Amino acid sequence: MDGGKAVGLKMDADALNAFLAEDFAQVAPDFSVLRAQEDVLVAELRVKDAHLRPGGTVSGPSMFALADLAIYCAILSRIGKVPLAVTTNASIDFMRKPASGQNLRAECRVLKLGRNLAIADTLIFSEGVGEPVARCSMTYAIPPKSPQ
Repeated sequence: MDGGKAVGLKMDADALNAFLAEDFAQVAPDFSVLRAQEDVLVAELRVKDAHLRPGGTVSGPSMFALADLAIYCAILSRIGKVPLAVTTNASIDFMRKPASGQNLRAECRVLKLGRNLAIADTLIFSEGVGEPVARCSMTYAIPPKSPQ
């Protein structure tokens, strides 16, 4: 819901995964959108050795990448395929250590969707850890629509 009005999705999880495979082939194998709904988007990072830091925990940059991808996809699910929407502000809180080598799940909510800016919040969970391991808030700039 946005402003009390049902928004409807322009891209579902399958469309978002296809978009990632086509436009972000370099990272698409590591991520997938599991669910896209009006109130929440859920994405997953399939953790591999490249995502780990010494000691076996998932690195901060890998958690940040999951949050960024989840928020980007949550926004695109609402506005459609707009590849040039970009992050303009980001803040992440690392709250607890993720389970060693376990996949991560991001639950993202779009808090505000305007013509030029979108603001979203994501909680990141690690398999085997009950509480969130990180929280991220981002603002995205949405490019103006081209005149038709």
